[in-house]
Amino acid sequence: MSLPVLPSSSSPSAASHPLVPYGWDADLAAVFAPYAERGLLPGRVVRVDRGRCDVVTAHGTLSADTAFVVPRDPMRIVCTGDWVAVDPDGDPRFVRTLLPRRTAFVRSTSSQRSEGQVLATNIDRVVICASLAVELDPGRLERFLALAMSSTDGAALLGDGAGGRRHEVHPIVLLTKADLVPDATTLSHLVQDVERVAPGVRVLPVSSVTGEGVDDFRAVVADGTSVLLGISGAGKSTLANTLLGRPAMEVRAARDVDGKGRHTTTTRNLLVLPGGGVLIDTPGLRGVGLYDAGAGVGQVFSEIEELAARCRFHDCAHEAEPGCAVLGAVEDGTLAERRLDSYRKLLRENRRIEARSDARLRSETLREWKRRGAEGKAAAKAKRGRFR
Repeated sequence: MSLPVLPSSSSPSAASHPLVPYGWDADLAAVFAPYAERGLLPGRVVRVDRGRCDVVTAHGTLSADTAFVVPRDPMRIVCTGDWVAVDPDGDPRFVRTLLPRRTAFVRSTSSQRSEGQVLATNIDRVVICASLAVELDPGRLERFLALAMSSTDGAALLGDGAGGRRHEVHPIVLLTKADLVPDATTLSHLVQDVERVAPGVRVLPVSSVTGEGVDDFRAVVADGTSVLLGISGAGKSTLANTLLGRPAMEVRAARDVDGKGRHTTTTRNLLVLPGGGVLIDTPGLRGVGLYDAGAGVGQVFSEIEELAARCRFHDCAHEAEPGCAVLGAVEDGTLAERRLDSYRKLLRENRRIEARSDARLRSETLREWKRRGAEGKAAAKAKRGRFR
């Protein structure tokens, strides 16, 4: 993918700054002011691949090391969407500073350390793509939505102490390949099914073949930064090419048997849309483990949370307790049992990840205390030796 070379600008805070199409604004200029005084240059990460990242700046696009800022910390490795500072007069291969993140979409890794993996940062909108070429998976949609609704306050999440106002991430569900459902009534029922899974979230059927819904989606993403998420074969890259009006992202046909793709997109790429707005295209996700998603789970299953408030016991587990409003709703048919099962599953998973994360943090803190204690003893011993 070719990247543009931007004209130079003498003032990173100017409204005409060339990074404005990439999301540069007055708030970022204010945060960056101390770095500008040191002669550093702002830039946004537009691509990450194998430990390297492409950073677009007012002086052009450069390649830098992703792990220079805080090595060995997966939550602080430079990610697509990050705003960073580079030194145009020093070694531009290194990122000097990672600016506080407004928001971050984070999933848990498959490792036993329960670490988080940042997929995209400084996003305003999470676009969950579900293909109509295969049967919809409500559980997967609920999982994506729980993570999307937890993608707030990225700076606080990373301990950057940025403060300021709270930044919300707004999810939207795209039902891609809508041309494969030519019957309008059937398509309407599918939309309603997803709306029941995603209360309060906009659900939009789109087709890159017929153009259905594309203009509506283009208007939705015309401001801010949006990230496309979904399994391989959901049509994310095809949709990105449609919005761009050119084949910037490579695509391949999905398998007819199950509609799955072959992970054509292997990197996360930030694209400036001609009609305004920024789009981050991501590789297909085989799985999305929850990470610090308790608030998101509560929002996705808001009707269950409201019912739980009416249970007889405040610590009701909604299993077999008398006076349980949640179980009562299942019995009278106002709440689907599948919905309750999914709620329980995601809550258990999130609590398990939190417990493992807490244990890991305690272990790391204990190791740090031991290291500092050993250094202090060594320093005291050396000092006593000098006075003998």
